Amino acid sequence: VYVHALPSYRANFTTDSVFYRRQIPSKVAEWGEMTMCDAERRLLANALLDISNEWFVLVSESCIPIFNFNTTYRYLQNSSQSFVMAFDDPGPYGRGRYNWNMTPEVELTQWRKGSQWFEVNRELAIEIVRDTLYYPKFKEFCRPHCYVDEHYFPTMLTIEAPQSLANRSITWVDWSRGGAHPATFGRGDITEEFLRRVQEGRTCLYNGQNSTMCFLFARKFAPSALEPLLELAPTVLGFG
Repeated sequence: VYVHALPSYRANFTTDSVFYRRQIPSKVAEWGEMTMCDAERRLLANALLDISNEWFVLVSESCIPIFNFNTTYRYLQNSSQSFVMAFDDPGPYGRGRYNWNMTPEVELTQWRKGSQWFEVNRELAIEIVRDTLYYPKFKEFCRPHCYVDEHYFPTMLTIEAPQSLANRSITWVDWSRGGAHPATFGRGDITEEFLRRVQEGRTCLYNGQNSTMCFLFARKFAPSALEPLLELAPTVLGFG
């Protein structure tokens, strides 16, 4: 666990907390700006210092795990690919954000969009951290309304290691309510039926085979959801 918080944040975790002394040196990260990707690269760089770390999952403070640690670990360990969503969106929110100044490093046909919430193996994490070829282009030419955290890593990894990507995210979100951000769930939303639907409500490919286990994490959850989540965790999520 590695935490990238606001620089002004002073953690006060007890010594038995998984977050104890896990806060890394940070800078302010703004939504839609390259500073967000900088924060993600900073997290990966710190995590890579521990040579025992093999898989890296980006989550936010509003994410929850929907399976226990052993299940999650086996899923990542046994996967032949990393879970980075990267797709070619021909519309205004995909190719419409492309800037022709990105050439020759990134051609229009290589431009990809995807979820910010990724899982990468050690090889891809190193690729992200050491990149100096694509970073300057995205920093200069992908600015709002081009949201760099939706395009930089999906595009770069599609160019450099397409065979390594599962082209999907393992973090469940609900966009059905519309708007620029996914739905946020509070106390009244948390039921066993809801959590089962999150766990098993979709079909995907896992190592080339159809599977109903497509997500390991979910978002966005408000603080008010914590108590009912903890109550259901032992029976539904398999931990607690």
